[in-house]
Amino acid sequence: MDRLDRQLKFVQEADRLKGVLRHTQLTEPPRRENSAEHSWHLALMALALAEHAPAGTDIGKVITMLLVHDLVEIDAGDLSVHAPAEAQAHQHAAELAAADRIFTLLPAGQGTALRQVWDEFEERGSTEARFARALDRLQPMLLDVHAGGRAWRSQGVTADQVLSKVTLIEDGSATLGRFARGLIDQAVADGILAPAPAPDTAGPDGPPAGG
Repeated sequence: MDRLDRQLKFVQEADRLKGVLRHTQLTEPPRRENSAEHSWHLALMALALAEHAPAGTDIGKVITMLLVHDLVEIDAGDLSVHAPAEAQAHQHAAELAAADRIFTLLPAGQGTALRQVWDEFEERGSTEARFARALDRLQPMLLDVHAGGRAWRSQGVTADQVLSKVTLIEDGSATLGRFARGLIDQAVADGILAPAPAPDTAGPDGPPAGG
């Protein structure tokens, strides 16, 4: 029974992910998404969009990655993808510590196997990990558009910041990467995502000389 007890303890601990709120806004009801909802939605996306993964991708493994990738937020919480580098580094350290705790709740072999899957996702060390990471970046964009850009506006996010994340989507799926670029362009055209700020052409002593 010790093995079953440890498995059930892990399952009970995972339930706490339902209480971790993300920055992404839902359309109906109008509230913040939680991390458990996010993980479920990504797993469903992997099923629905499997044909857009590179040939030979193990979708079952992708789904496993997506179901466990955010368990560490039970301890570390969620951080906006647009947070500054210092905050990102602090979050990464907190998530590593959380992984050390959470996956060891399971029996040794089972916990080690899931921890390896989590590490693979983090390191983008396989076709499956890169496709999973692509979905993880695309899903918030979809929700942000459907919610009328509320999350983008609340964080002061502009189009260039969102576009900077598209490379990771393209790395996992060229098709989804093209879709993401079009989605962002349309969001700007519809006025729900602020355009990139104009480049500062002024020199050190003031505006450039006119012709």
